[in-house]
Amino acid sequence: MDFLSQLLRGIAFVPALVNGIEGLFGNKTGGEKKDAAMSFLQNALAMTDAVAAREIINPEKFKDGISKIIDGTVECLNASTWCKEPRATTAQPSA
Repeated sequence: MDFLSQLLRGIAFVPALVNGIEGLFGNKTGGEKKDAAMSFLQNALAMTDAVAAREIINPEKFKDGISKIIDGTVECLNASTWCKEPRATTAQPSA
């Protein structure tokens, strides 16, 4: 499978991964949960093989990009109904 197809499949998997990590490590810090997600994604994307095959020429920038994808996914999920915190309500003016 070419690298781009593999990367896109990995990115599509991020929301489910974040949800699963939250379920498994819900009592851990955000950083610990992100580290777990990063570790899983790196293995799932076979990053080591891609680096060896020179498909990834700057592993640190690649990891930083994956990290930003995870951060963005968490931000989107936390802003949605997925978030378990009650939403703040605003008082409606009476008519």
